[in-house]
Amino acid sequence: MGALPKRRISKTRQAHKRSRYLKVKQAKMVPCPQCGSLRLAHTVCPGCGTYKGREILAAEDDAG
Repeated sequence: MGALPKRRISKTRQAHKRSRYLKVKQAKMVPCPQCGSLRLAHTVCPGCGTYKGREILAAEDDAG
């Protein structure tokens, strides 16, 4: 016969144990070296469109 628990683990205790490794992590925001606005780490800046000093996205003009 396999190992069995001596007592039932309550829902609160079970959820508390799960919360240790299943928590939602906050996104890492870093300032853009070109324009200074906050952006996600390792992504193209939505403000100026640059990544690692190179222009990836063309800057959009608001000429309409």
